[in-house]
Amino acid sequence: MTSTESPVRFTFTGRDGTAITAYRWEPAGAPRGVVQLTHGMGEHLLRYDHLATALAAAGFLVQGQDHRGHGATAGTTDALGQLGAEGWHGLVDDINVLVERSHKRMEEVPVVLFGHSMGSFAAQQYMLDHSGRIAGLALSGTAAIDLMEPGLDLDRPIDLSAFNAPFPHRTGYEWLSRDDAQVDAYVADDRCGFGLDVEGGKAMFARARDLADPGRLAGIRKDLPVHIMVGDRDPVNGELALVNVLVERLRGAGLTDVTLTVWPDARHEIFNETNRDEVEADLLAWLDRVVPAG
Repeated sequence: MTSTESPVRFTFTGRDGTAITAYRWEPAGAPRGVVQLTHGMGEHLLRYDHLATALAAAGFLVQGQDHRGHGATAGTTDALGQLGAEGWHGLVDDINVLVERSHKRMEEVPVVLFGHSMGSFAAQQYMLDHSGRIAGLALSGTAAIDLMEPGLDLDRPIDLSAFNAPFPHRTGYEWLSRDDAQVDAYVADDRCGFGLDVEGGKAMFARARDLADPGRLAGIRKDLPVHIMVGDRDPVNGELALVNVLVERLRGAGLTDVTLTVWPDARHEIFNETNRDEVEADLLAWLDRVVPAG
């Protein structure tokens, strides 16, 4: 049981003055830790309600923001996917602002960062400079993002439709999940399904090059627990090739606690998959190790 029937909506201010809409799910008692969710491209945080509710029931305070150009932070549908040249920098820094807010409110409570897809790329970039501020990092729907760049035309807005090429075309979003109901809910949501503007996409991939730099990776604290969770039919990870590179880079940088869970036949949104209860249980088992219950 959580202490609230629905997430609490609040606003915080980015360092450049941008108003960011955020949400939190509160546990029934004092939180054992904070799990900060960082959502993907073309969606919004309230799609994670099932996961957040399960984490809150396990004693975690769960929080996260609608990214710039996404959800309630974007404000209007015309603004969806519009980051601009400085938006990606602000998006990554918003993660840090919210982590800092948690440390100020609950000084002794550890924060675990969870990022999905584009949110996992932002979380990886956050990790390069701030690994000492979090107790662990969980990534889903992820990859070594810099290796995706050669296959894209960054002079055009980022388009998600190409990911559906390996799958039967019913809606164009079958790449997300085997669960038709979840796919239909995504398609019916007018705050889902878009990519990024040209400037935002270029900025994201420019920053991604740091994630292939051994010198930058060497700055991550070696004992940071990192848990990576993917489906083996997720087109984002290139039949696991791009996620295996990510794991190898982190281990090559000296990180001693990097784990990988691969879900057979699962697609991109493993927390909206037909076996999502198993996926949630896997994440909770890792969290129990990283942030043990009192």
